[in-house]
Amino acid sequence: MAAVRLLLFHLLLLLLLFPFSSFSLSENEALLNLKKSFSNPVALSSWVPNQSPCSSRWLGVICFNNIVSSLHLADLSLSGTIDVDALTQIPTLRSISFINNSFSGPIPPFNKLGALKALYLARNHFSGQIPSDFFSQLASLKKIWISDNNFSGPIPSSLTNLRFLTELHLENNQFSGPVPELKQGIKSLDMSNNKLQGEIPAAMSRFDANSFSNNEGLCGKPLIKECEAGSSEGSGWGMKMVIILIAAVALAMIFVLMRSKRRRDDDFSVMSRDHVDEVVQVHVPSSNHSRASERGSKKEFTSSKKGSSRGGMGDLVMVNDEKGVFGLPDLMKAAAEVLGNGGLGSAYKAAMNNGLSVVVKRMREMNKVSRDIFDAEMRRFGRLRNPNIITPLAYHYRKEEKLFVTEYMPKGSLLYVLHGDRGSSHADLNWPMRLNIVKGIARGLGFIYSEFPNEVLPHGNLKSSNVLLTENYEPLLSDFAFHPLINPNYAIQTMFAYKTPDYVSYQHVSQKTDVYCLGIIVLEIITGKFPSQYHSNGKGGTDVVHWVFTAISERREAELIDPELMSNHSNSLNQMLQLLQVGAACTESNPDQRLNMKEAIRRIEEV
Repeated sequence: MAAVRLLLFHLLLLLLLFPFSSFSLSENEALLNLKKSFSNPVALSSWVPNQSPCSSRWLGVICFNNIVSSLHLADLSLSGTIDVDALTQIPTLRSISFINNSFSGPIPPFNKLGALKALYLARNHFSGQIPSDFFSQLASLKKIWISDNNFSGPIPSSLTNLRFLTELHLENNQFSGPVPELKQGIKSLDMSNNKLQGEIPAAMSRFDANSFSNNEGLCGKPLIKECEAGSSEGSGWGMKMVIILIAAVALAMIFVLMRSKRRRDDDFSVMSRDHVDEVVQVHVPSSNHSRASERGSKKEFTSSKKGSSRGGMGDLVMVNDEKGVFGLPDLMKAAAEVLGNGGLGSAYKAAMNNGLSVVVKRMREMNKVSRDIFDAEMRRFGRLRNPNIITPLAYHYRKEEKLFVTEYMPKGSLLYVLHGDRGSSHADLNWPMRLNIVKGIARGLGFIYSEFPNEVLPHGNLKSSNVLLTENYEPLLSDFAFHPLINPNYAIQTMFAYKTPDYVSYQHVSQKTDVYCLGIIVLEIITGKFPSQYHSNGKGGTDVVHWVFTAISERREAELIDPELMSNHSNSLNQMLQLLQVGAACTESNPDQRLNMKEAIRRIEEV
């Protein structure tokens, strides 16, 4: 009996010293079990046994201090089930993203992962009702994105207990019932395009009306629809004018689309010459010069703010007249050709009778600052002069939208010339030309950083579609320094900075986020590959970061070089590899291990 007691004591001691050691899985085994639960894990070929997910750089696995902290499995065409039990074996997991895959059925039991801080399930096929207490065990959650699915039933009441919640996106589902009263310090909220009903809680009236749009049963602020009956007279003449204007714009756009001979793609096909980021361009001949002459000096244009400030059409405010002076009627009376729509708005190409062609961008989500501040910022933009940035010519202000006018570049964007054009412009992209483009981009960024040194994101939307090329292939950076002007919710949805690991994995952006975006462009130019990082719809591209880091770790960097460069400039291989290393150093997933902008520019200039 004493021997049995002694044996039991030793067993108990082992359990106390090594609790659950025989039952827990390694990170490697846990992730491999997760992979097995997917129906088509082809994209996860880098997930293999007997390797460390961190040191072997498994696709989508984000590590911090060699410990798995995040899973970023977006845009991989995954389907099947999600083995959440396997994920419970990774206690350090803080962020999960399955955005834009093909998962279906009820929401998986992610509430088993009590330490989770961010959950991204947007753009899948999940359906059914989410239990009201689903989020009760997820007290650390800060960010929830379950938009663009088919969830139904009431919004889970347990969301009201998440005291750290800062982002909640439920749009484009079938949620019904009332809006729960969320009193947390939420910065990004979207419940639009559901079937919600009743009065919006007073505590949530501080959000933009777009956060609740297209819910026919909702009423109360911030919506125009009042909850009391018989309030039709309250809208006022100003609101009627806005509605009339919107209707007129809609009819004009329909007319434009009927006349347009261009084929438009939903996601800005890279085959379009004028693929500048979020840009539609319109071909608009101006009104005749005699009318402009009758108006006299440019003072007529710069003093026309009063009309627009009262909600009227007003005129353009010229901030840079180096290319001439023109007015809003010159654009309004022109025949138009629509080229596309994008995240920051739509845009048009206007070809004036004096030979000047301009791009007119319509910005609908720039209401973050007052009119005076917006005017001051536009005039500040107009004073900027640098060979590698595009300076605005004019703007037009209305509360509902702004027009932003810049010079049109016939060669289009770097994105188009690199990936869409297979004619003479693409053929001109030899190695000296590509190196010059990279250096020009770096110099433009250096100038922007000197002008906006204290901004969190001096650029914020840097990608090859926002690098325009002059006739001599000199790069011009566009869409920079808009971050302080754009509504925060909209910035998160549209700006490329928020598609990077900095935000997806760490929920933080900084000036090093611009460095990551610069690194993507560098790798894109050297490899000739279209980065999958630009896609939010899973339609292809190459994960250039993963591909490059894998090749570097296996000492086969030369395989990364665009074959077009290798066939004609093999004697410049050392330069290409040197720049490749700079691109890799700019795209380290951990911002702390990444170059800062000053060092990145210095190393590019040294190539």
